[in-house]
Amino acid sequence: MTPLLSGADLRKTFGKTTALDGAGFEIWPGEVVAVMGPSGSGKSTLLHCLAGIIQPDSGTVTYDGRDIATMPDGPRSALRRTDFGFVFQFGQLVTELTCLENVALPLRLAGVKRAVAEHQAREWLDRLQVEDAAAKRPGEVSGGQGQRVAVARALVTKPKVLFADEPTGALDSLSGERVMNLLIGTAKEIDTAIVLVTHEARVAAYSDREVTVRDGKTISFSPAARP
Repeated sequence: MTPLLSGADLRKTFGKTTALDGAGFEIWPGEVVAVMGPSGSGKSTLLHCLAGIIQPDSGTVTYDGRDIATMPDGPRSALRRTDFGFVFQFGQLVTELTCLENVALPLRLAGVKRAVAEHQAREWLDRLQVEDAAAKRPGEVSGGQGQRVAVARALVTKPKVLFADEPTGALDSLSGERVMNLLIGTAKEIDTAIVLVTHEARVAAYSDREVTVRDGKTISFSPAARP
């Protein structure tokens, strides 16, 4: 067997700043891997390279047998829409849309009819226990509710990999715990792997294993035991 997603010898610089300096990574279907490290260590850059948001200067990112590090922009964008989901620290919901419309948006972009997309979106809002926010806009809900809406939006397409960058960083501990329980629980139900970037040990505790990044290098990386 081979990993679902892996990165090898990844290097990335921004001007004179080295963000990644030979970092490596791998994750298997349905696995939750926490990427830890201090601020500026390169963990978010690693996530962005693995997700195809940016391209590394060198190294490989292999997903489902394909090197997405060298993939043209069009196919990489399509891959992010169909196979990947994203949750960021501040949710990044579209403020002009209702929460229901936000969750339905990935389906609409994939060509799903509005009625079908909104029906599925409503089901996901219910699964994330935030169905009462359906008709509200992001500015009308609490931070914890908004982040659960963002999780619903990320999972509505049933992605193979979910990338979560400090998903509880803007929340109080109680709201953060609720978001993480729902995020991990619902992702496990649909066998979605999670790349979880965090600097908080209590958040990393939800993972199956941890990877530590420092100064752009993967300094602690223990591959999962697989048959």
